[in-house]
Amino acid sequence: MGFFDKLKQGLEKTKKALFTPVMDLFNASDRVDDDFYDELFDLLVSADVGAYTADYIIDELKSRLKERGIREPEAAKGVFREILRELIGQTETLEIKDGLNVLLIIGVNGAGKTTSTGKMAYYYRKAGKKVLLAAADTFRAAAIEQLEVWGTRAGVPVIKQSTGADPSAVVFDAVAAANKQGTEILIADTAGRLHNKKNLLDELAKTGRVIEREAPKAHKETLLVLDATTGQNAINQVKEFGKASPITGLILTKLDGTAKGGFILSIRRELDIPVKFIGVGEAPEDLQPFDADEFLDALMGQ
Repeated sequence: MGFFDKLKQGLEKTKKALFTPVMDLFNASDRVDDDFYDELFDLLVSADVGAYTADYIIDELKSRLKERGIREPEAAKGVFREILRELIGQTETLEIKDGLNVLLIIGVNGAGKTTSTGKMAYYYRKAGKKVLLAAADTFRAAAIEQLEVWGTRAGVPVIKQSTGADPSAVVFDAVAAANKQGTEILIADTAGRLHNKKNLLDELAKTGRVIEREAPKAHKETLLVLDATTGQNAINQVKEFGKASPITGLILTKLDGTAKGGFILSIRRELDIPVKFIGVGEAPEDLQPFDADEFLDALMGQ
């Protein structure tokens, strides 16, 4: 099964919760009126699109249908899809430049952070890149061992220290090894929980400073892993983690396990941060670069 087929399968819960009822509404309605808009709003909110973004979609749909003189629900479908495509935004793949690229992977425990780190290593190793992993989540039990398993699976070495070690020291060692070995991509898995939120954010900021100091010429990305099953709550995580380090992209995991995938429509509008990778399964190849058109096609059954 190719990734697009897995994507379609993985988005089935969200499709049933959002787009099947929405398309049923378009198909069953005789005209687009206030009752139609009220029901559409309720459907959008129920799929975790969020009231703010649902309001925007309704307002845009009203405006564009009026401007184009469209009154029939069938013709309005295309305009609805057009609005959703704009909300998702353009595909922005993760840019890998010449020389060293440092990818700092952040997120709460349980979001799939360490697994995503390993899958990204697998992806880039398969693409022929020289990859190195840094096990900088030294606070979670078994995180180091978990990343080592992924390193073995991907054929990628792992820089580590003991559990409880200073994460910044691990990153320091990893950057030194990357510079020495001519590594193209260094991927650092970071802690998702410390004794309190302030400690976590301070540690992430410290790790970022180490990278800036030891690899000033490297291309750097900070990628936040979000568990899609948390829906709109994921947006709050973006805001919190953004206080410690400017987030350049998002990795969405577990889309195959939720009906709340509608929240992806509000991410770009509310936060203006692109989705770079998307995960719909447990296999190493089930994390792939995000393609906006492919995502919408899978979600709407086109």
